[in-house]
Amino acid sequence: MTDLFDEKSKGWDADKTVKTLSSAIGSLILEKVPLSNQMNVMDFGAGTGLISSHVAPLVNNIVAVDISEAMLTKLVSKPALQGKVKAVCQDILEAPLGEQFALIMSAMALHHIESTQALIRVFSEHLKPGSMIALADLDKEDGSFHPAGTEGIFHHGFERHELQNILEKNGFKAIHFFTAYTVVKGENKFPVFLVVAQKS
Repeated sequence: MTDLFDEKSKGWDADKTVKTLSSAIGSLILEKVPLSNQMNVMDFGAGTGLISSHVAPLVNNIVAVDISEAMLTKLVSKPALQGKVKAVCQDILEAPLGEQFALIMSAMALHHIESTQALIRVFSEHLKPGSMIALADLDKEDGSFHPAGTEGIFHHGFERHELQNILEKNGFKAIHFFTAYTVVKGENKFPVFLVVAQKS
């Protein structure tokens, strides 16, 4: 499979928008999710570990899942994450991890997955009862967030109520949406939500 993020990985952490957005999402997760040093966490679409970097000091360990080898190579090179974060390069929709977590978090990865319904079901299967998810992505947008022709984009953001319905159908409750950040590109504004929910 072609690594769509091979080239992007080189300058990813230096991108001002990426850094600011990741910091906003990471800070909001710390505010809205009760973390503990007993928790095992999955970071789905972990990229270079920008969200994991926020959460790692407060939890037991993190399994960073991504299908980009290049992004994960960046992640494992970071001294602050070594010994705390394990990188796993695989598609969990095709090959589940075979373990369960207390929290699954994800930032800006949902729009890269064709079937949101299938992804949320797989998340549910990877969670213990009472565990939580914290998922950040774009509110519904007109398709102008990404440059025209960007590969691997299946959704131009999400309607919050539609995502809530999918979560409810897959056994999630106490579903709360927050606006984590608004990305400004020229005249356009792109709100990014964080949804936090608990598995029944």
